[in-house]
Amino acid sequence: MRWERRYVRVLIAFDVAACVVAAGGAYLIRFGGFGFLDFLSFDVSTVSPRWYLLSMVALPIVWVVAMALNRAYEPRFLGGGSEEFRRVVNAAVRVVATVGTVSYATKAEIARAYVLIVFPLAIVLSVAGRIGGRGILHRMRRQGRCMHRVLVVGAGESAATLVRLAQRDPTAGWSVVGVVLDRLPGRHSRDRPERSGFDLLGVPIVGTSETLHTAIRATRATTVAISPQMDGETLQRVLWNLEGTDVDVLVSSALTDVVGPRISIRPVAGLPLLHIREPELTGSRRLLKTLFDRTTALVGVLLLMPLFVGLALAIRFTSRGPAIFKQTRVGQGGKEFTMFKFRSMYLDADARVADLAAQNEGSGLLFKMRDDPRVTRAGKFLRKWSLDELPQLFNVLNGTMSLVGPRPPLPREVAQYKGDVHRRLMVKPGLTGLWQISGRSDLEWDESVRLDLRYVENWNLAMDFIILWRTAFAVLRREGAY
Repeated sequence: MRWERRYVRVLIAFDVAACVVAAGGAYLIRFGGFGFLDFLSFDVSTVSPRWYLLSMVALPIVWVVAMALNRAYEPRFLGGGSEEFRRVVNAAVRVVATVGTVSYATKAEIARAYVLIVFPLAIVLSVAGRIGGRGILHRMRRQGRCMHRVLVVGAGESAATLVRLAQRDPTAGWSVVGVVLDRLPGRHSRDRPERSGFDLLGVPIVGTSETLHTAIRATRATTVAISPQMDGETLQRVLWNLEGTDVDVLVSSALTDVVGPRISIRPVAGLPLLHIREPELTGSRRLLKTLFDRTTALVGVLLLMPLFVGLALAIRFTSRGPAIFKQTRVGQGGKEFTMFKFRSMYLDADARVADLAAQNEGSGLLFKMRDDPRVTRAGKFLRKWSLDELPQLFNVLNGTMSLVGPRPPLPREVAQYKGDVHRRLMVKPGLTGLWQISGRSDLEWDESVRLDLRYVENWNLAMDFIILWRTAFAVLRREGAY
């Protein structure tokens, strides 16, 4: 697609610029008379300074080639998920290893200070460029541009789920242009609701699997997404029919919320079977998460202490009552704990819930109001910028919460949990999470539960870092903050 080629060219330009800036910056720092690297003055360099200047030309070329060989420019990895960044880092590591090997083989003594600056800086700038490019791409997708024209193949609820997921998140880049049924609709009454269900989603039914080529031409689809209910024989026939059409084929897994490193392909007797690992709820990675949480929380509390004091004074001066609001929540394993927040409501807020029940805008077990009269003047500002959540850093310090995790529920909510919803309590609740970066208060109850369960099923440190990064932008956009 034309926009994909343009986007790849933009990413290449970002990578070239990152290498030029990194090489130029490293040269100026190492050889430009800056004094703060004198501790590395013992470096012995037999390479002429002109070589370092030439690296400003050579490094971008080598860098881009390495990215291309590592498939970091393939459209299927761009615009979503962590795979794009993983490939960038892997390519960079290979470049560093190659330079080290060549330097050792040719006995070229390259200044260690230069190497210690240029490659980490190039990696950081390349990743920053990818993040910036992704932000631009997502903004355009929210405007309906740079989208993949997707044809959903299947029937029933599984196909409808694919359509709903695509419509819910425009940044995924899916514009569903039609549904192709995997079987002819019968005359029985049970088939008619299926057709009307897609009509309600605003997506037309454009044919069956037998007329897939015609449907692709009619809708100008670039991607075919196949629901998991299709039988193996029909799926194989569809894949054969799509060979050579330059149309991407995606097959949805029946495990809609299990992704990433938990899934691998294991061939057994000639059949490619999915191997599903258990969620990693204990072990060394959990220990690393705990250490990271508490260290980050401690640094955050120390740095933000002046802000804490200022906000506490503002709350006390503008309304009656304590600055810190304490509330019982349910944490990991169903254990109750005291959660801390800056008070954003009047003292009689709980007593007024029944009077406002008719104005509840929430769904499921959640009570939400955009213009809640119980919120104080200072509280509106705190909620607008999510500052009322900052005291939860103390919960992270005492181990009752994590930086990233499911939303901490109230005991009355947990009492009404049914079935699989209890899986939210398998990990510590978080100060932020998938719910925070996906709409916060604008989310429906079912969607909030789905996101929390998805986090529990697929937790890893990389996901935590991505959620923390995206939380900053979610707060700045103030989406769903009320």
